[in-house]
Amino acid sequence: MTSQSKKVAFLLANEFEDSEMKNPYDAITKNGNDAVIISLQKKAELAGKNGTKYVSHLAIDEANAADYEALIIPGGHSPAHLMEDERVLDFVREMDKQGKTIAAICHGPLLLQKAGLIHGRNITAYPGLHAELNDAGGRFIDKPVVVDENWITSRTPEDEPYFIEETINRLGVTAY
Repeated sequence: MTSQSKKVAFLLANEFEDSEMKNPYDAITKNGNDAVIISLQKKAELAGKNGTKYVSHLAIDEANAADYEALIIPGGHSPAHLMEDERVLDFVREMDKQGKTIAAICHGPLLLQKAGLIHGRNITAYPGLHAELNDAGGRFIDKPVVVDENWITSRTPEDEPYFIEETINRLGVTAY
């Protein structure tokens, strides 16, 4: 890691949407930035819906929000596996409290909702979550990427180029 590089946390569990993990991860690490995969257990073997595999670097118990510039939350079923764990929700809350960039795509914003952070915020996500996020007090906006303060949210894998570009711009790193 160089002095200009950034340390970015990825919250991940099984059944993540493969491209929503792989493409942002590759963009972050391409030029020497440090991407740390955090899951419920350290060295957990995690598989995406289409077979992409990662091994977690840290257990959520070992993660400290102050160590990271940003948090990326891929979608798929991964958020559903993480959202019932209070340690994960505390980490998300602490990242938000510190004003760190939080980038969530597809079902990723469900972690923001479960952490009680949605109220009054502009957000997008998988379109089927529209009513649920609005009911939680968010303002769902059907656009490829929505930026609200320290949050970057996107809808689906088709929105990844916008999601990645906005995240890279926010972090001030070169990805391409």
